[in-house]
Amino acid sequence: MDEVISLEECLQTLALEARELYLRDSVPVLDTEPSPLQFYKDFVSSNAPFIIRNCVSHWPALSKWNYKYLKEKLGDQSVSVAVTPNGYADAIHDGFFVMPEERQMKMGDFLDTLSSEPVSKAVFYLQKQNSNLTTELSCLVDDVDEHISWATEALGKLPDAVNFWLGDKRAVTSMHKDHYENLYCVISGEKHFTLLPPTETYFVPYGDFPAAVYKENSEGDFDIIPQPDIGTVPWVTVDPLSPNLKKNPEFAQARPIKCTLRAGDLLYLPSLWFHHVHQSHGCIAVNYWYDMEFDIKYNYFKFTESIGDICRYHHNEKRGRKKKETD
Repeated sequence: MDEVISLEECLQTLALEARELYLRDSVPVLDTEPSPLQFYKDFVSSNAPFIIRNCVSHWPALSKWNYKYLKEKLGDQSVSVAVTPNGYADAIHDGFFVMPEERQMKMGDFLDTLSSEPVSKAVFYLQKQNSNLTTELSCLVDDVDEHISWATEALGKLPDAVNFWLGDKRAVTSMHKDHYENLYCVISGEKHFTLLPPTETYFVPYGDFPAAVYKENSEGDFDIIPQPDIGTVPWVTVDPLSPNLKKNPEFAQARPIKCTLRAGDLLYLPSLWFHHVHQSHGCIAVNYWYDMEFDIKYNYFKFTESIGDICRYHHNEKRGRKKKETD
């Protein structure tokens, strides 16, 4: 047991020293765009986020992208819409990792749904993460930058995907991490982020859950349809906005960082940072995903993750022994 305590102390020290050395209690706000060298040296290399207020306010999208304009440009265009009963796509529900029902809708019908009072339990979110801006919505690409020039120069590549986001205020992105350097830009409305650095991965509880999808039935309710071909999916089990610390006591040691983006703002969200996102109704955003470098930072992260798994295993073993003793 002494060894386990020592491992836990190492992980706690890792998180503490990261906060003391280079992380802050809030996301720093830059006055201007960084140079490619500054971006790489001060933020990518140290895996630290930042915000630039009004960074993309010059984009035509900020003055053009209202429902009327989008309907005129894309009204008859078929788009992929995520549909759920609770606003949570790709999240844990009833013991499953449940993915949304992917529904093809005309853009005009989707916009009408967002602009009217809800007539069903369904929550709609245009959030297809397959570079949908450059595929399904390609007629809008001239209203934004093709890429973020200083990021492209620093990273030495174009983005792997450029995604368009528009949805109901009830739509929530559950806490997760991505293998991308993420440049997230808000066009209208507000996005609210809750962030945790990868140095705090031990405090973030995970579980393995069988995969499933939602399917709306004829009564307007949603069935959960298991997807055995996919198998199980590892996913974060805690809601950082309302954590169950009795069930997930380790999360009490986490220090979430919260920030809000408004129209024109840009957030650099580094690879492997945990993030939870909610939004104002009808918020429109565009993000650029640059594939991360699987370098020594990734090695360190996987090592830390493995040590955390060892600690959890020993804790579960101890809980199991205590339960047997009290039964």
